[in-house]
Amino acid sequence: MTTPTPDPGYVHGYAPAVRRSHGRRTVANSATHLLPRLRPGASLLDVGCGVGTLTADLAAHVAPGRVVGVDSSAEVLQAARSAAAGRGVHVELTVADAHALPFADGEFDVVHAHQVLQHLPDPVAALREMRRVCRPGGTVAVRDADYATVHWHPTSPGLRSWLSGYRATARAAGGDPDAGARLLALARAAGFSEVVPSASVWVFATAEDRAWWGGTWAERTENSELTDRLRRNGFSEEDVTAAAAAWRDWAADPDGWTAMVHGELLCRP
Repeated sequence: MTTPTPDPGYVHGYAPAVRRSHGRRTVANSATHLLPRLRPGASLLDVGCGVGTLTADLAAHVAPGRVVGVDSSAEVLQAARSAAAGRGVHVELTVADAHALPFADGEFDVVHAHQVLQHLPDPVAALREMRRVCRPGGTVAVRDADYATVHWHPTSPGLRSWLSGYRATARAAGGDPDAGARLLALARAAGFSEVVPSASVWVFATAEDRAWWGGTWAERTENSELTDRLRRNGFSEEDVTAAAAAWRDWAADPDGWTAMVHGELLCRP
């Protein structure tokens, strides 16, 4: 396979389907590895908070502790404000670069990032920043997908083509779609010596989950920032249409099942 042409930026964008997908994230489905390190009154920084539903859920777990969410997009932080208000929690929200966090050394008890490192051009630098702003004895917690592990039943040429195209597009954007498998190496390179690795799996197999997961990916494939990026990385209009149709066909199949492994780390500064 040829090396993708560099095409930097956030590969997903913030189309409505992306927000619906990200807005379903909670501690229960996306951060159970962090639960043993959460306590009432702890201060927590959520790096790359996006639409903020997971941030708001984390805030509920550490209330009345201070919670701050940062993201590179001012636009998406509006959704995060609504998520916090809807949950009845207070979250400070600000635009920031994960590679240069605007906080003092040791300012937070917990620093968290979910599916963020896979999108960054320098994940080691981001981890160093997360380590810097975490207090001694605190916790830096990360979780990232490994797209190399995505598996469907039944599979199809359209789904396989989509996965190959997505991984190439993510790399062209400067990220690593398989970062979940490399978290331990990234953490060691960032200077962490005390690391607890783990993994968990997202599985979508009920009719409701298939409709949501397959439907949002179909829409993201044909009508989002990702669509344009797929085209720039070799997808034709026919490829886009076929991939979206493959997602919908899989979602409608009563035997449909898919899984994605996520790598996880709990690190001490």
